[in-house]
Amino acid sequence: MPATSEQKPKAVVTHSSGNHGQALAYTAKLEGIPAYIVVPQTAPNCKKMAIQAYGASIVYSEQSDESRENVTRRIMEETEGIMIHPNQEPAVIAGQGTIAMEVLNQVPLVDALVVPVGGGGMVAGIAITVKALRPSVKVYAAEPLNADDCYQSKLKGELTPNPYPPETIADGVKSSIGSNTWPIIRDLVDDVFTVTEDEIKYATQLVWERMKLLIEPTAGVGVAAVLSQHFQTVSPEVKNICIVLSGGNVDLTSITWVKQAERAAPYQSVSV
Repeated sequence: MPATSEQKPKAVVTHSSGNHGQALAYTAKLEGIPAYIVVPQTAPNCKKMAIQAYGASIVYSEQSDESRENVTRRIMEETEGIMIHPNQEPAVIAGQGTIAMEVLNQVPLVDALVVPVGGGGMVAGIAITVKALRPSVKVYAAEPLNADDCYQSKLKGELTPNPYPPETIADGVKSSIGSNTWPIIRDLVDDVFTVTEDEIKYATQLVWERMKLLIEPTAGVGVAAVLSQHFQTVSPEVKNICIVLSGGNVDLTSITWVKQAERAAPYQSVSV
């Protein structure tokens, strides 16, 4: 954001239910700028509470991308604020690319990164960075089978948004990839893996219990992809794999799917 008070916007606006909304709320608070975060009504309470705790105002929308965008435009007009898009803003994409810089610096022998994909900002930023610095390293996107617009877009060779709001436990990747992220994903992401709801649940619980890390199901999508049968088709030369655990927004008071995940463990044995 601009450094001088004369250059600061009257308000900042975005649509997000997770990390981006919280980050923008926190940054705006530090700068003394009002922040308005458009959040789907179905978002977990823990995400809503965190956004409010950082000082932002929440405006509710329906679950669809269209509703989020329409409500965001209205709030921008009402507040004379500027839009900081959660995944199509070039500066946000570039910022998320620093994840890859950290991985390449800390794990020089990495062969591949696996990244959950919703709107595509994170995987796009990571792909740009990886392919610029270490072109031989693979970048794989992972998404729920119930929200497989990225997979369908790669398959068809053209941007193919989800036709309707997807139903998935991984609420952080319900958005479709957009016009800015699609060309990057098309050209730089090596493959897209889809996983079922049962696979996401199992992988998420596995990380909780074995790694002692509190991740949200969206982060579990990448773990599920690597554990899936489809991932076994990846070249055996790809040995050192970094999975980006993209969030830890877990509403502990409403976890109703754990027993289901216990019943539906789709893997024989796992070493973490």
